[in-house]
Amino acid sequence: MVAGNGSELALANRTTLERTSDRELVIERAFNGPPRIVFDAWTKPELLKRWWAPCSLGVTLFECDADVRVGGAYRYVFGREGSPRVAFSGTYTEVTRPSRLVYTQIFEPMRAAGVAIVTATFEEKHGKTHFALHSLYPSKQALDGAIASGMEHGMRETMEQLEKLVASLRGKDEGR
Repeated sequence: MVAGNGSELALANRTTLERTSDRELVIERAFNGPPRIVFDAWTKPELLKRWWAPCSLGVTLFECDADVRVGGAYRYVFGREGSPRVAFSGTYTEVTRPSRLVYTQIFEPMRAAGVAIVTATFEEKHGKTHFALHSLYPSKQALDGAIASGMEHGMRETMEQLEKLVASLRGKDEGR
């Protein structure tokens, strides 16, 4: 995993992943667009379906439900065609549009590993959106398992896919 000053790297539009403790992982990235566009891409099912699954792995987001309000639930079902599908799900505990989301996260095949708490922030900096995703896992073993699953590669690729989507949405937004 990349270590070091994540804020500087994120402002260069590179995705950084840093394990900050036995149970915590912080992912940072800057996007060339305003927070409201990045927030929408992170929360609207019709946009999530366009970037959330890593294309190079042949993974598709088959189902995407998100009731983005305090107490609302989300569920993302993904996988490869012809293979068993798996899901992430949880509940939103804080929604401050377009700057902050806090939600629980369960990787359903490993439900016994417990619930992670995820805080996503979207902050305007230097004409870009600085995005930070702070995940607090229920145990060291749960975070170890997430990292061992290949999530780092998948996260980097999906952040690149999100960057392309944000650019296309920003272009449409500027054309209004």
